[in-house]
Amino acid sequence: MDLRRALRDNRGFILFLLGFLVFRTAVADWNPIPSGSMRPTLLEGDVVLVNRLAYDLKLPLTDVVLMPLGEPRRGDVVTLSSPAGGTRLIKRIVGLPGDRIAMQGDVLVLNGRPLAYRDSRSQGETVAPGWVVDAVRATEDLGGRSHPVQFLPRLPARRDFAEITVPPGQYFLLGDNRDNSEDSRFIGTVPREKLIGRAHHVLVSADWLGEDGWRLAPRFGRWATAIR
Repeated sequence: MDLRRALRDNRGFILFLLGFLVFRTAVADWNPIPSGSMRPTLLEGDVVLVNRLAYDLKLPLTDVVLMPLGEPRRGDVVTLSSPAGGTRLIKRIVGLPGDRIAMQGDVLVLNGRPLAYRDSRSQGETVAPGWVVDAVRATEDLGGRSHPVQFLPRLPARRDFAEITVPPGQYFLLGDNRDNSEDSRFIGTVPREKLIGRAHHVLVSADWLGEDGWRLAPRFGRWATAIR
């Protein structure tokens, strides 16, 4: 009797919680960025907005696709469940089904043509408190969609791989921080149903990885900014 009364008295709040759960698991979501694999596009401490209806309508809390709604595009930044363990990741789509993908000395080769890189510049990059390495940043032209990338020449990384053809219904994903990213070079191509949604804006951002260790400083200039 007490349980029934509690459910009846709190019906509005319970319905709100259920609606909120459905919204976050089926419509839109926000995700904090915990690592530097998408630098310089996304920084640790960014919180991104994710459109879960960009590609598919799914049964909440599952990868079961109820209805396709749109096609993933080359250059989209997406959240995904890793095929190698289910960890949630955020990466950029660089290869569509049927594309031929290779990498030669950190240069991405798409369908037999090396991509163009411009505005290259060097700078120091903090990869951990007190650890600064040399970094090279450039703008990559990915089939007409330009975006920043970063290379860390002195860190060990997989900078070369032979050409592969992306299988039907799958996608090849890379982090923008090319020498510090666990992406399709390691986890393989990603089935469409593993794509959670498209990240389109940074909602809020705070710097929590300062030179002197832990800190929390809002980066207001990144709030409500579109993701390239």
